Amino acid sequence: MFYKKHIFFCTNIKKDGAGCGSICSQDMQSLAKKHLQNTDNWGEGKVRASKSACLGRCELGPVAVVYPESTWYTYIDENDVAEIIDKHLIDGEIVKRLQI
Repeated sequence: MFYKKHIFFCTNIKKDGAGCGSICSQDMQSLAKKHLQNTDNWGEGKVRASKSACLGRCELGPVAVVYPESTWYTYIDENDVAEIIDKHLIDGEIVKRLQI
């Protein structure tokens, strides 16, 4: 496996202006990337945070999904994203309160 874990943030913006990308997901993906880089958890054999087009769970947005576990999350702010990164992607513990 190229990455130990990979989180995808839906950054889709629909024609009507709705979608995860219209909420805050682009900023949260950038925050996740920087956080992983600053903790030396970024890159091959480690973890990656990527943008994604629509992940199809719009009613629960904003959403992100972690692979290979296929664990889905929703989040509100930077603290939620940092918790997902620290607990799940780095420590391997699912963040139950944010899981969908």
